[in-house]
Amino acid sequence: MKATVSLKKALAVITAVCMLTVLAASFGTVTANADTTEVSLYSTEWTFCKYGINTRNIYVKTDSTSSDQAVTIRYNYLDEDWRDAEAEPFTTLSDGSKIWKASVTSYALDFAIKYEANGNVYWDNNNGQDYTRETIGCAPIAVKRGTPFYNNYNNRVTVELQNYAYEKEVVVRYTNDNWNSYTDVPMSYVSTNENGTENWVSNAVYMDDYNSFEFCVYYNVNGQTYWANNFNQNYDSTYRVYP
Repeated sequence: MKATVSLKKALAVITAVCMLTVLAASFGTVTANADTTEVSLYSTEWTFCKYGINTRNIYVKTDSTSSDQAVTIRYNYLDEDWRDAEAEPFTTLSDGSKIWKASVTSYALDFAIKYEANGNVYWDNNNGQDYTRETIGCAPIAVKRGTPFYNNYNNRVTVELQNYAYEKEVVVRYTNDNWNSYTDVPMSYVSTNENGTENWVSNAVYMDDYNSFEFCVYYNVNGQTYWANNFNQNYDSTYRVYP
C-alpha cells in the first residue's frame, strides 16, 4: 500500500511539472533578476522639492539590442502606494547602450526599475533594498542640481563620481560667450559615500552673461576622460532644484 501511495505522489508531481512547462510555453519565459547586467540605474536628478513633494528625472541604462524593449519605474508614491511610470528612450551612449528617462513625482523616495526585452523581465532593485536618494548609479560621474547661479559671484558646482582610482583630476569647464572661450576650474574632494562614490565641489565659477553661460565637468582617471555634460547638451544657469 505504501509503495502504491508513493507512486501516485510521484505521478502527481510529474503531472504538475508538465502542466507548468506547458503554461511557461504558452505565456513565454519570464525571469526576474535583481541588479542584472541587462539594466541598471544610470543617474538621477532632482528638479523639484518642497512640502514633502519630490520630482526626479530617473535615467536608466540598458545593454540589449532587442527592438522590443520597455522600461518602467515602479515607485512608492505615498505609504506603500506603488505606481508605475513608463520611461522613454532618451539617448544612446558611445558604447551603444541605451539611456531611458522617466520623470517621477511622489511623497516617498523608494523606487525600482523593471525592464522587459525579448519576452524576459529583469529588475534592478538595488540588491533588494530599492533606490531612494541616489544621485549616481553606474554613470562614471553626475552633476548635482544646485542653487541658482548669479552674475559675478562664486557659484557652487557639485558632482558625484565613481572612485576608479586614488589619483584623479576633476575639473569644471565653463563659458560666458557660447564656447568662443572657456575657463577650467579644478574641483576639490569633499567626502566619500557609503557606496564608495565620492563628492567633489568647486565654488569659483563666474557667470557674466545669463544667456551665453554654460558649463560641464570632466573627470580624468586611469588614462580615461569621462564627461558630465548633460548628455551633450551642457548645463546652464537654470540647472537647479526648484522649490
